Amino acid sequence: MTAIHTRTAQRRANGAREVSGIAWRNKDGEEGALGADIVVNCAGQWAKAVGRLCGVTVPLHSAEHYYIVTERIAGVHPDLPVMRDPDGFIYFKEEVGGLVMGGFEPNAKPWGMHGIPENFEFQLLPDDWDQFEILMENALQRVPALATAQVRQFYNGPESFTPDNNFMLGEAPELRGFFVGAGFNSMGIASAGGAGMALAEWIVAGEPTMDLWPVDIRRFARFNGNDTWLHDRVKETLGLHYAMPWPNRELDSARPFRRSPLHALLRDDGACFGSKMGWERANFFAPTPAQPRIDYAFGQQNWLPWSGAEHRACREGVALFDMTSFSKFLVKGRDAQSVLQHIVANDVAVPPGTAVYTGMLNERGTYESDFTLTRLADDQYLLVTGTAQTTRDFDTIEKAIPHDRHCTLVDVTGQYAVLAVMGPRSRALLQSVSKADWGDAAFAFGQSREVDLGYATVRATRLTYVGELGWELYVPVEFAVGVYETLHAAGKPFGLVNAGYYAIDSLRIEKGYRAWGRELTPDTNPFEAGLSFACKLDEDIPFRGRDALLKLRAEPLRRRMVVLTADGAADRMLWGGEAILRDGEPVGFVSSAAFGHTLGCPVAMGYINNPDGVADTGYLNSGRYAIDVAGDLLPAAVHLKAPYDPRSERVKG
Repeated sequence: MTAIHTRTAQRRANGAREVSGIAWRNKDGEEGALGADIVVNCAGQWAKAVGRLCGVTVPLHSAEHYYIVTERIAGVHPDLPVMRDPDGFIYFKEEVGGLVMGGFEPNAKPWGMHGIPENFEFQLLPDDWDQFEILMENALQRVPALATAQVRQFYNGPESFTPDNNFMLGEAPELRGFFVGAGFNSMGIASAGGAGMALAEWIVAGEPTMDLWPVDIRRFARFNGNDTWLHDRVKETLGLHYAMPWPNRELDSARPFRRSPLHALLRDDGACFGSKMGWERANFFAPTPAQPRIDYAFGQQNWLPWSGAEHRACREGVALFDMTSFSKFLVKGRDAQSVLQHIVANDVAVPPGTAVYTGMLNERGTYESDFTLTRLADDQYLLVTGTAQTTRDFDTIEKAIPHDRHCTLVDVTGQYAVLAVMGPRSRALLQSVSKADWGDAAFAFGQSREVDLGYATVRATRLTYVGELGWELYVPVEFAVGVYETLHAAGKPFGLVNAGYYAIDSLRIEKGYRAWGRELTPDTNPFEAGLSFACKLDEDIPFRGRDALLKLRAEPLRRRMVVLTADGAADRMLWGGEAILRDGEPVGFVSSAAFGHTLGCPVAMGYINNPDGVADTGYLNSGRYAIDVAGDLLPAAVHLKAPYDPRSERVKG
């Protein structure tokens, strides 16, 4: 078969397409069609081309991949263990008395820039000893016998790689009933059984049955299918197989990609940018534009004092965060309220100008996302969600809108910059550049309205993700630079500083604010997360996951989120993923961690499990806790409320 594409049917209500079958044509020109409700694209490095035949983005790019097979070598036997040398990017294994040696060089060679040739199958590519040189040199250091061994065969075959080196599973957001399982390359053998089961369960259940976010195809967007970008990105991602997994490691290739309108201004102020969903985001600000870099380490890294200064500025004065990368959707139509009431857990029947924090659950009562909904008018809501979740959240919500309802979902992410002005002096700063009343009585927490700010008119919403008084400003992109300049000109007397996402993380963890993908996942429910207050369970309003939550509420709570502080460990660092021990026994894991500059020690969020239940705080408050850092146990204190400002008095201003 040389050509295949899906037949689709158009749904009249919202324009979504659905698979109705497969059309094919073979090498002899014969054509045919198969009726199918479900199509699964497992075409390997051809998956990108197959996806494009039906308008689906499968962001893969092929790269040359090499290994050699030697003749017999003295001392090599069938029981020889497989050896890997990540520092040298290489591996060895026995084969018929000789060795197979291959690797994943850090600067790979893309292949198939003009597509995979029509008749390319079971073929090898020409030898490329120059590209293989770095692997061979490192191999000779580990196994000197290779210097005299005869090479029986040099293998060069293409494999496809994804932009982040994880494979892809799930239903394509562009086409209902079209599923993808691709991009496995060297992880395929180890992952095949579980991936097949997960994909089959997704097809049957209509949604993932477990947390698949790291491999969910919806972690990518349409723009990730750009061939020029993919070509440059896979040069790096092939080598990630053996690259050191440093904490907060950033990819360097194919950047900058998506940029805030403030990017150049932040760069000139010393911003060190990270990348999320393609967005260049300021992680921290160095003292000079020549210094922004990350010196990777498993302990405290070079940027910690600079991020600490931003953290303290937010706690003590005022800081400005560029949060333009937030995903922003407009939900509008006369049925917007009733549609959202069924999709989200909290009550959205609020007056215009009010913001509501809510979770979006699945049928199991666990988190698919969490976000803020601001009611703009009777028939309009602004939905603001995480940077990484744009495709996933849009797809989930769009699927949930009934075909016969007057409700439309529009992605307006690129239309607005978001500037968060946070800290105890934020009110005074904003009042100095605006004729609006920013006082507590006139502008209460959770309220949102259009205000003047310098020459611009912006939407200001009183919210915080850092635990201080503050506002998020939603600024049309054409006004973003002007608003930024106005704030900084007026902010000098108030000590205004730019601050980055590392500071946001340390600030929010001290305050115990949850993050989707860390504390909130498809394996976590609101009772465990301590967020059941944001669920309308006592109201007679059905919503997705409600039945599961009512059942869970009647059962013992066996898992609970807590905050932990490693007092007395001011020279240490936690990153997340560490085990939590109680009386020497593992009882949970760290979901988020940072250095708490206000608390003066590492601070973490995580879940503690107890088969006999954790609803009784006696269990949580007893026992001796520690966090396992590579075998070194850091004594830790457990907090059931935020260790910083547990009554949220600072947020009130």
